[in-house]
Amino acid sequence: MPFATLPRRATSPRATSRRATSRRATSPRVTSRRLTVLLPVLACAVLAAFTACAPEDSATGGQAGATPSKQPKASGTTSPSPRGCAKGDLDLHAPGTLTVATDQPAYEPWFADDNPSSGKGFESAVAYAVARQLGFTASEVTWTRVRFNNAIQPGPKDFDFDINEFTITDQRKKAVDFSSSYYDATQAVVALKSSPIANAKSVAGLKDAKLGAQVNTTSYDVINDVVQPARQAQVFRSNDDARQALANGSIDGLVVDLPTAFYMTAAQLEGATIVGQLEQKSGTPEQFGLVLDKGSPLTACVTRAVDALRDDGTLEELAKTWLADVAGAPVLN
Repeated sequence: MPFATLPRRATSPRATSRRATSRRATSPRVTSRRLTVLLPVLACAVLAAFTACAPEDSATGGQAGATPSKQPKASGTTSPSPRGCAKGDLDLHAPGTLTVATDQPAYEPWFADDNPSSGKGFESAVAYAVARQLGFTASEVTWTRVRFNNAIQPGPKDFDFDINEFTITDQRKKAVDFSSSYYDATQAVVALKSSPIANAKSVAGLKDAKLGAQVNTTSYDVINDVVQPARQAQVFRSNDDARQALANGSIDGLVVDLPTAFYMTAAQLEGATIVGQLEQKSGTPEQFGLVLDKGSPLTACVTRAVDALRDDGTLEELAKTWLADVAGAPVLN
């Protein structure tokens, strides 16, 4: 049965009059109240660029006169610091403590007796010098151990910065931040004096050699890019493993940075010699930088500290103290 259609109720003139009244212009008193609220907001928007209504600049933490950190000619990562570089403003892994990482074992001449907290060895001394620039005393520095390969992988870090002869490369910058360079280095070939490459005078004399290096290092890249040997280069988890392979004759030569080569031949490998240095194809020396988490708020401040140590001669003096023997090695052309 169909529903009956109800007749539409007519709108009374009185109701129509009320609706029409509701659509009339707002009274002057209401308009006045609205303008009273809106005028300060509009004024602040207009004057934002010139008055205290303007927001703080996040790149400088709102500090007047803050300037970006000086960048060296070949630098690490450019990351703004959202806070100031005063000690109390630093966004640290552990509040009140600067957490610094390195590998284990830590080798000379970079560290002494595998004890990074001693302040002895070039990189230990550099770490404490950076800490002082940031406002920390030696007792406010905490050391932690992180494998070389793990430190340069993507992901959160359990340290504020890591110092471990990390060469600054564009590929690594995709995963981590770098400070500016604290040391320029070259790679060198170490061999036993009984090795067929011990008296090599050029890169061509290394072509048929079995060479090795630590995994994910510039040393390994230099073997492939500069030497380009006929045999596949051997890869080792650490320089200790590589050194043992050289000692037992599994490889003919080991590629490491030059200061490490001097230490190995003087104290770790009996009957070993430095065959020579390997020049980069570009002719630019490798540069070591401190490693930080990707996008770390500390990157700009740590870079500023390294730059200050370079400018005032501290880095040069530390190199003379701890790396004085790094001279005179022949260059393999």
